[in-house]
Amino acid sequence: MIFEQRPTVIGHRGFGSGELTAPGRPGTLAENTVPSLMAALDAGASWVEIDVTRTADDALVLRHDPTTAEGAFLVDTTAEASGLPLLAEVFDALPPEVPVDVDVKTILEDAVDAPSRRTGALLVPVLEREARRRPLLVTSFDPSLLAHLREHLPGVPLGLLTWHRFPLWHGVPAAAGLGLQAVGMHTASFGFDQPDSRLRPLEHCVDVAHTAGLELLAWCPTAERAGAYAAAGVDALVVNDVPGVVGALAASGARDPGEEYETASPAGSPD
Repeated sequence: MIFEQRPTVIGHRGFGSGELTAPGRPGTLAENTVPSLMAALDAGASWVEIDVTRTADDALVLRHDPTTAEGAFLVDTTAEASGLPLLAEVFDALPPEVPVDVDVKTILEDAVDAPSRRTGALLVPVLEREARRRPLLVTSFDPSLLAHLREHLPGVPLGLLTWHRFPLWHGVPAAAGLGLQAVGMHTASFGFDQPDSRLRPLEHCVDVAHTAGLELLAWCPTAERAGAYAAAGVDALVVNDVPGVVGALAASGARDPGEEYETASPAGSPD
């Protein structure tokens, strides 16, 4: 089991996507930075999510987009020139008990570069160390990367991400067939605001995923929808509005406002 509580609140890129203001913190917080991650935890998130990609000098940095703020491709830019946080340094800055969802952004060049330079190969030693210090989940849209990590990090939970309206009948069988532990679906895949006869009801999605042995993450749900996800049995919510979702779950009775969420133990620990 990845998540001990249902639903677990995961801070998307920390406190949320973009530049946001957190209560009690001066200025704005940039996504995928340590201050943003800590603000998410302060606001009630049980886990934090980070985006990871590689640079020209084979460093792993935190960044959602494939380019720098100036528009240069990260694969053509050194880590130092990018000015982005290094993955290993972010892990070191976080308390060791903080659980992290590592969303891996593979790049086009992973298809042709030497195997030792590909994003998955660079991740293995970093995640191997972290799996002894904290609960981890590694998610990606790239099945080949997840298959590589499954082979080299058998104790680390892995999840396949899907995109808007990506058919559940592809995503769940693919994740189960790869021997993964989770599948992630964007909130638009459930058709709340744009009903689509091709989309199954949320409760059915959860039931199918659980029957296949997968935990289901819903990402980018609004606070207004949090109660519906909780009632359907979704395992985790990856959210931009941490305070809003935490408050909505408390109001719906899905979470005690003062409750301390327990998390799964790191790989290799007694529990």
